[in-house]
Amino acid sequence: MKKTLTILGLLLLAAVPARAELFIDGFLQGLYGGRIDQNNPTETEYTASETRMQLRAEHFGDGVEFFGRLDFTYDGAVGDELDWELREGYMKFRLGNNLDFKIGRQIVTWGTGDLIFINDVFAKDYQSFLVGRDDQYLKAPQNAMRVEYYNPIGELSIVWSPKFAANRIPDGRKLSYYNPFGAAIVGTGMGEEFLFEPPEPESRFKNSEIAMRLSRTIMNHRTSLYYYHGLYKNPTGADFMGVVDDLPVYAPVFARVDVYGASIRGTLWGGVLWLEGGWFDSRDYQANETVNLRPNSMVTGMIGYERQIATNLTINAQWQVQHKLDDGVFLRVKDGGMTVKTSEDRHLLTSRITKLMMDENLTLSTFVFYSPTDEDTYIRLNASYKHTDEVTLSVGGNIFAGKYESTEFGQFQKNDNAYVKVTYGF
Repeated sequence: MKKTLTILGLLLLAAVPARAELFIDGFLQGLYGGRIDQNNPTETEYTASETRMQLRAEHFGDGVEFFGRLDFTYDGAVGDELDWELREGYMKFRLGNNLDFKIGRQIVTWGTGDLIFINDVFAKDYQSFLVGRDDQYLKAPQNAMRVEYYNPIGELSIVWSPKFAANRIPDGRKLSYYNPFGAAIVGTGMGEEFLFEPPEPESRFKNSEIAMRLSRTIMNHRTSLYYYHGLYKNPTGADFMGVVDDLPVYAPVFARVDVYGASIRGTLWGGVLWLEGGWFDSRDYQANETVNLRPNSMVTGMIGYERQIATNLTINAQWQVQHKLDDGVFLRVKDGGMTVKTSEDRHLLTSRITKLMMDENLTLSTFVFYSPTDEDTYIRLNASYKHTDEVTLSVGGNIFAGKYESTEFGQFQKNDNAYVKVTYGF
């Protein structure tokens, strides 16, 4: 499928009419990073050892726009891997005065949060996010048809993805992860059986995804209503597979969910304020089950504020609360025996600090995630220097800490890493 999409993108590029305006650019990049914790059970000490070339092409024809983004990557962190990916390859056109269509491989971004996603239910690439790749790689591409309808009530966007696109999460090769069925942090350095590759749902119409957003600007504030019908992007459920050596065996699955949400974002007190909330209705959850293999429904909301407090110094802060709607339990396995974990609220605080220096050629950035309920922390550090118009040098790190190995950031506590990155744009 990947090869087919790449060839399709190249053919579309080759088919650009000679009279159309064609723009081509891209970059060449080297990213090298290593883990700090020597006790990490991964297969390699490197979190990144890659050379990447990205080509971008865009053209504007008579009523049709084409955009393509193609990545070629040589990755030497685990063996020698040469890969390519068509990150974007779509056509965009308008029918009449009110309908816009965007069809093909694309990246969709919704919501208001800064690295907190509630109604942005589209696929993310957390493997890239945790090793120092550019921010653009946090969003994973997916094949979709997007329709936007403009009317006096607001702007209605509908995105249909015929095939479910899951989050790209650590699989144990470069980054270790917490295995709930073994109650331990694991990686492929402990054996290939710890390579985490959950089977994705079948390519059937019932497993397709549809998302809708209705937006309107009211008194300089952008307001939106959201709806999503599909599956959780992480394999948050499980299926009982049987008993082996007197121990139960489970397989991870992607549970079904509907999401209803709303957001508002606008200026206030010289800065920007945003609020967003959502109800995750887990369609497979059975409240009367003693041990449930599907996640609870929950409601979640956040508030955020950002302001420039001094010259070239910007700070923001966010607070998110998640509340599960049922006090049921979810199966966990510990020390070879079954235990259960009751539902509880989760609070998450974040802050981003950005400072520009040296005529704005040097950017210093710190982003902190902290959960007082889970008692875990994730810190992202980055310094980026624009040496010339073409060359940018970056160094950074990802630091994790947690009291418990099973929490969202605590499970990555052995993945502390530092990296250096050099980018040449053309």
